Amino acid sequence: MSYHQPQAAHVLDSVKERIKDAIYALSSCLCRPSATVKINGRTFKIIKVLGEGGFSFVYLAEDEASGRQFALKKIRCPTGSEDVKEAMREVEAYRRFRHPNIIRILDSAVVQDTDGEGKIVYLFLPLYKRGNLQDAINAHMVNNTRFSESEMLRLFKGTCEAVRAMHTFRAQIGASKPTASSSRGQEPQPTPAASSQPNGRGKGPAGPDDDDEDDELLPHPEGDADGGYSYHGSDNGASVPLVTKRAVQEEGEVVFDGDEELPGHGVPNGNVDPSKTEVVPYAHRDLKPGNVMIADDGIPILMDFGSTIKARIRIDDRRQALLQQDIAAEQSTMAYRAPELFDVKTGKTLDEKVDIWSLGCLLFALAYLHSPFETMQTTEQGGSIAMAVMNAQYKHPSNSSYSQGFKDLIDDMLKADPQQRPDIHQVLESTDRVLRSLA
Repeated sequence: MSYHQPQAAHVLDSVKERIKDAIYALSSCLCRPSATVKINGRTFKIIKVLGEGGFSFVYLAEDEASGRQFALKKIRCPTGSEDVKEAMREVEAYRRFRHPNIIRILDSAVVQDTDGEGKIVYLFLPLYKRGNLQDAINAHMVNNTRFSESEMLRLFKGTCEAVRAMHTFRAQIGASKPTASSSRGQEPQPTPAASSQPNGRGKGPAGPDDDDEDDELLPHPEGDADGGYSYHGSDNGASVPLVTKRAVQEEGEVVFDGDEELPGHGVPNGNVDPSKTEVVPYAHRDLKPGNVMIADDGIPILMDFGSTIKARIRIDDRRQALLQQDIAAEQSTMAYRAPELFDVKTGKTLDEKVDIWSLGCLLFALAYLHSPFETMQTTEQGGSIAMAVMNAQYKHPSNSSYSQGFKDLIDDMLKADPQQRPDIHQVLESTDRVLRSLA
C-alpha cells in the first residue's frame, strides 16, 4: 500500500498541473494572441497550442528577433529537482542518439515557474512540413487509398535504422547498470551525445553544428491524440541559435545547448576504441506512427524520447514489476505496447524486444491503417486491447494484397514471447529481403 500512495499523489499533482497548463493555453493563446515567453533574454511569441503529449504541452513559437518558428515543448516540473531530472532525461536522449533518422533537439532551457514553486523545462525542436506517419495514415483513410508495399517498407526501414542506433548504443565500460528499483530503471545522471550507426540516407551521424538541413518548419495545429505532433512549414526566419549558452542569475535560468560537458558515461562522436566500450541498449518504448515524422525528402524521423530508458531491466520482485507496469501504462501507447509490459513477470529481464513488438504494430498500421489491436471488437464491442495484446490475437484482413514475405515480417515481430522475436538487425535483414523481392 505504501508503494501506491506516492504514485497516486504524483498522478493528482500531474492532473492539477495539466489543468493549469490548459487554462494558460486557453487564456494566453486564445484571449491574448500576443502572449510571449522570455527565456534567457530572448522573447518568443506563442502563436498557438499545437497539442498535448503526455504531461507536456507543445506550442507554435516564434523568435521575435529572427522570425524563426519552431515547436516549443513545455514540461512542468512542480516538485522541483526530481521532476527536472526526469524531464532532462528526455533532453539527453535527444542528444545521446545522433543519427539521420532521429530528430535533433535545437535547444533547451530550465526556468523558474513564475506561476508556481517548481520549474519549467523548455525543449526547442525542428518542425516538418509533411507531418508524421499517423497523418499519412489518416489521409489514406479519408481518401480511401493505401501505401504501396515498397513505400511502406522504405519508411519502415528508416524507422528501424533509428531504432538500431538506440539498441546498439555504446557506453564506456564500467558505466553503472540500471536497476528496476530506480524511478525509471536507469541511473539518474544524464549522458552526453554518443555515436550511432549511419543509415541509408548516405550520411554519417549528425554533428552538433550540423544545421544545414534545418528547413524553417512550422507545426500543424492538429496532432494525433497519443502525443505525436503534426507540422506544416514556412520559409521565413534565419537559422540562428535559439538560446545562448549562459545562465542568467537574476532570472534563475539554466540553458543547455548541446555542447556542454555533462556527467555520464556516453561515448562522443568520432573514432572510439571498441575495447573501452560496451553495448548498452536503450528502448524507445513508445514507437507508433505519431512519433515518426516525415522529412521534406520523405525520410522518416523518429521523435518523442520521453519514454526512453535503458532497455535491459532485471525484475527481481513484485514491487519492481508493478513499477515497470505503471511506467509503461503512463508512457507507452496501449495499442502499440508489448505484452510483457502489461503483466511484468518477476525473475525476468525486460529488454529492447519491447520495441520490436511496437515496430510490428507500426508496420501493420501502415498496411491496414490501424493497429492490429484496435479492431471493431476491441474499440466498439467491449473487447479488451490488453487481453488481445497479451494473447497476440490479431489477423491480417482476408483481402490483403500484400506479399507473403511482408506479412511474415509483421508476424515475426508480433510474437507474444519476446525471445521468439527477431532482434533489430534481423528485422532490417528481413526488410531488405522483402524489398529485393519487390524489385
